[in-house]
Amino acid sequence: MQASAAQKGSGNGLRLNHFGINVKNLDESLNFYTKTMGFREAFSAHDKQGKLAFVYLQISRDTFVELAPADADHPVGFTHVGLWADDVRATVEALRQKGVKVDEPVVGMTKAAITNVVDPNDVRMELLEYPPDSLQSKAMQAWK
Repeated sequence: MQASAAQKGSGNGLRLNHFGINVKNLDESLNFYTKTMGFREAFSAHDKQGKLAFVYLQISRDTFVELAPADADHPVGFTHVGLWADDVRATVEALRQKGVKVDEPVVGMTKAAITNVVDPNDVRMELLEYPPDSLQSKAMQAWK
């Protein structure tokens, strides 16, 4: 079975979309991931103060790595896994029925519906749904 077929056949409407890393030197990391690894820069987002919040690099059509600058409150290293939901609200409801504490999704910087779930090991999982005008959806549609 091909990996993509296995992922789509999970039955829960979730698939791996990205993982996040806080990096000590964004320029050095961008150079590594684009020039050495061959990933392309898909998009970036800035906070309300105009400071770079994160950069998405595209590994394949539907898979990204999210790089964010590390700081005193956000140490270097793995930060989260992003799971793409067919219907994030239905996913939230199903998780709640299983006793999982999860907030209502909100529209994030990229225009995607987003919420978070934390597993028993304190690993954060972003649950996201990508409407056509989200930056993720636009990047996936532009993939060649």
